[in-house]
Amino acid sequence: MTAFEVVRDALWNNIRLDPAALAVVDTPAVQRLRYVRQLGHAFLVYPGATHSRFEHALGAYHLARRALSQLEDAGDARPAPADRTTLTLAALLHDIGHYPFSHALEEAGLPRHEAVAERHLARGELAERLEEVGAAPAQLLALIRGGGREPLAGLVAGSLDVDKLDYLSRDAWMCGVPYGVIDVDRLLMSLTVAAGPDGRPTLALHEKGLAALESLLFAKYQMYRNVYWHHAVRSATAMFKRLVRSAIAAGRLAADQVAVATDDGLIHDLMHADTSGLARGLRERRLAKRAVDLPATALPADAAAWPAEDPDLQERVEDRLAGEVGLEPGELFLDFPAKPDMLALDLPLVQRDGTVIQLAGADATAQLGLPRVAGELHRSARRLRVFVLGSATVQADAIVRLVMLPREEVLERVEQERSLL
Repeated sequence: MTAFEVVRDALWNNIRLDPAALAVVDTPAVQRLRYVRQLGHAFLVYPGATHSRFEHALGAYHLARRALSQLEDAGDARPAPADRTTLTLAALLHDIGHYPFSHALEEAGLPRHEAVAERHLARGELAERLEEVGAAPAQLLALIRGGGREPLAGLVAGSLDVDKLDYLSRDAWMCGVPYGVIDVDRLLMSLTVAAGPDGRPTLALHEKGLAALESLLFAKYQMYRNVYWHHAVRSATAMFKRLVRSAIAAGRLAADQVAVATDDGLIHDLMHADTSGLARGLRERRLAKRAVDLPATALPADAAAWPAEDPDLQERVEDRLAGEVGLEPGELFLDFPAKPDMLALDLPLVQRDGTVIQLAGADATAQLGLPRVAGELHRSARRLRVFVLGSATVQADAIVRLVMLPREEVLERVEQERSLL
């Protein structure tokens, strides 16, 4: 076997693939990621956003290797060769279970991609290659799901994991926006190992990396506000979610089939026998238009969670609303995405005098400015929108009152066929 290969990458320049990575990277499960776009329908707004989960996987692997080398050079960690291989492969494979079109299908009610990862890791050619290099699928799965017990498990899933370092940098670069620029070098150089809340050694940050960490948090907020939750991206996402849910409900598509599909393959299947016109509308960028568009800061802070957490109820509400404003079912979409942990932190901070505190809760707000206003930043990034296909007038104040209602009351109104407006 070749000792290593070097891949040219637009973001990190040269990415060196060691033998274990080479053994798995050409398996069908990993190669599928070449055909799954990192940012779903964002390319309809930012034409350069056609980069794939495959590129991102290589980037995460590359940053994991860099982080491990830095920790070893500093004498902070000495992972055994087998543990180093496990950590770097977990970084490479962290998105192995990802659906087509980013996180839209998780919003639509399908299992999270971390749960689907087991299907790819435990069978087929990828499982065979993992066995050959001595990497246990169960251990990789635990790391990918954030349950790894290893001291350096936080490199794969944590407040400062290589996933975030790559996707924020790569997404900003490919979209051509300045919002996701973060000081990756400084953050990697500031990584260390310290005792966590339970006393076990875990990935930590030295105090000298605090400014770079805060820039990462602000970059994340800016990317959600300007890219991930851009109104046209969310319109396309809403249309796509309804399209897939309808196809599954009608038996034209199986959820298991979606889990191994590619972007273009799934759209091809959806366009076949599509009676709604949503698939062609997405293909030709004929998107639903905004009938309501309000910042979350204009709503009371205690808005109900069901619009972001209950896709079944959301769909029923959409179709009832459509009828009340003179549209057909499937021609109105309610969109109020949420990510309350957007600026959450939970990792040890090693201060200059050697003392260790936990960057979480009150201790995080004592060290950083952004966590103090995390709730308000999350609200300022969110927007309550109603998208429509066709001409309709939707009263914004009525929609606000609706999303303030608890789930049980909304469900009761729907089932009793009472007006939602």
